[in-house]
Amino acid sequence: MSRGAFTREGLAAGKGPGVRLTGRVAVSVLLAGALAAQTRPAPPIPKYEVRRAASPISIDGKVDEKAWSAAEAVQLAFPWESQTGARQKTLARLLWDDENLYVSYECEDADVTAQFTGRDDPTYRDDAVEIFINPRPQQQTTAYIGLEMNARGVLYDYLSVAVTPKSRLVFKRFNLDGVKVAASVNGTLNNREDTDRGWSLEVSIPWANFEEFSKRPSPGASWSFNLNRWDGVEPDRRMSIWSDSMTERPNPHVPDRFGEMLFVQ
Repeated sequence: MSRGAFTREGLAAGKGPGVRLTGRVAVSVLLAGALAAQTRPAPPIPKYEVRRAASPISIDGKVDEKAWSAAEAVQLAFPWESQTGARQKTLARLLWDDENLYVSYECEDADVTAQFTGRDDPTYRDDAVEIFINPRPQQQTTAYIGLEMNARGVLYDYLSVAVTPKSRLVFKRFNLDGVKVAASVNGTLNNREDTDRGWSLEVSIPWANFEEFSKRPSPGASWSFNLNRWDGVEPDRRMSIWSDSMTERPNPHVPDRFGEMLFVQ
């Protein structure tokens, strides 16, 4: 999660997808750039057809299960010319079955770096991939679940809720249940002296985590989501994204620009 997107994090008491978001939240978080002047034509909102997994998926970070071959691969784009990091390719895929939503990433990377090791550490400062999921796109107060995972497979998850069109609250103590994440590095992690090939990551998310938003999806159901990647070491960092957020500065936290997730058989 880009700290260019949020000034500070808002915290709420309680854990888990069933937490009731009551009481006062100490700090509100301003969403910078969401209404920034658009300097390029807005592309159409993309759609992704999530197919059912035809065979089991083992969450080991290696995108080599037969089921993944049937999933469409999307390549993340580089909308922000001001960034100086390398433009390294990222492919992402999604699948689903009766138990989970599955997401995989394959990241080209000549220098894989990831320092954070604890749940809810700021993984977005490392080489990291992200998925933001809104299971109920028609909601009036836009809320979505964020998962940000570094090249070690460390998860930072939270609930983001709109307060005004220009501000959001981030509930960092919101923790998803039963999520499995694994990463695999093709190279040497945190060795700046050699040249790596890249890294990959798989995550499975049980449907129970979305029960407060929506019933389990069936073929024809439509959610919204976005995919992002943070890559490189400061000052040479670059963000890539699936559905262009149309912000002046790198900022993926714009749910109005999320793409469509259409579940198909």
